Amino acid sequence: MAQHPKKVVLLDLDGTLTKSDPGIIGCVVKAFEAVGCPVPDDAELHRFIGPAIIESMKRNHIPDDKLDEAVRVYRHYYSEEPAFDDPNNPGHLVPGNLYNTVYEGIPEQLAKLRDEGYVLAIATCKPEYQAKPIAEHFHLDQMVDAVYGASRDTSRIDKDQVIRYAFESMGFDPQAGDRALMVGDRWTDVDGAKACGIDCLGCGWGYAEPGELKQHGAYRVIDTTSELADAVNDYFA
Repeated sequence: MAQHPKKVVLLDLDGTLTKSDPGIIGCVVKAFEAVGCPVPDDAELHRFIGPAIIESMKRNHIPDDKLDEAVRVYRHYYSEEPAFDDPNNPGHLVPGNLYNTVYEGIPEQLAKLRDEGYVLAIATCKPEYQAKPIAEHFHLDQMVDAVYGASRDTSRIDKDQVIRYAFESMGFDPQAGDRALMVGDRWTDVDGAKACGIDCLGCGWGYAEPGELKQHGAYRVIDTTSELADAVNDYFA
């Protein structure tokens, strides 16, 4: 990634590349039940997709003295315990991270962008140790140049922190003419991009609530995966 100038496309994972709500929500429910807290309603459960899990648990009133245990249970079912029926292989149990599917059209769009010379990287608020096995399982790691995520501790959990970490890791240098675009489906992607001085292309097929992406300042919102490569080309043109 040392050559300049680079055209970098940072891609969120959940709700942008993969339809991950069944696994995330299933693990959230198990975590709330384990610590004896009321399970949020369906609309609130869907708001867990995007932000760091600990932030969503705080927002949903898990007491401070139960937060660590709730996160531990969530991560256990998400990364370790095969407790969910695999939508890609019915009858086979998988952990929550693989209770998940790649959105139709995404592999073809990523192939187009790669052929046109973009540096592609996943940038997610999911901990990196969770994100990389997902990318490998669905072969997304072969479609992008790198996978960047949050840290296992709380030192890097917000999208702007992940973006800065990605830039540092790839040697991103605006002074050398490098340019970048964030692609994501939630306000966290837009706010994180803006905090780092870049734009965000909003993905209308993900988990944003109506008007959320525009309200936070996404420069454009596309509705289908088939528009992705053209929208990126339009931006960098």
